[in-house]
Amino acid sequence: MHDHRDQDQSTGKAASKHRAPAAEGAAEAEAVVFVCATCEIPLTEPLTRLPAVPEAPYYAWWDADEPGPSPSTVPSGCYAIETEPYGAPLVVSEVPAQAMPRYGPIGNGHGQWLVSQGPRGNIVINPGDAHGLELQDVSPACCGATPTGGMNQLCVCGTLVATLCSDCCCPYELHLSADHVRAVGS
Repeated sequence: MHDHRDQDQSTGKAASKHRAPAAEGAAEAEAVVFVCATCEIPLTEPLTRLPAVPEAPYYAWWDADEPGPSPSTVPSGCYAIETEPYGAPLVVSEVPAQAMPRYGPIGNGHGQWLVSQGPRGNIVINPGDAHGLELQDVSPACCGATPTGGMNQLCVCGTLVATLCSDCCCPYELHLSADHVRAVGS
């Protein structure tokens, strides 16, 4: 079987910095904990990899009794890797398009559509599976955070590590930055 980890060319040892491990098999997926790449503080409970980010569950936010987030896209105890661009920066698109996965279209107020040119490879988790993060620099929304302004979750060491999407009309998910966290075996 092929080893999915990167190899350091000079030593031949596995290099895992900034990468989520590949699942070896659906039945025997290894749980990992994501830690801040700067200070090594654990940011999640042990999580098991899903083969893909699930579709956001249907949620009639306009009929909700109280404002708040939709049901989470990712089940508790799991994570998935986002293969498409997500978050800031948003750039003008020549054609109407979904701004980012599971988010829908966004206009700039001048009749132009915006799409994400943000990073690929974010680790998408259930926001309830993260701990020790502080919300900062939130894009304006009616009752939660949006990903349009970029990373908005701060580790206790002061490093921006993730983007929370929690507004009532958006998919409820937390995107850990693959450049700012790393996976360790649990």
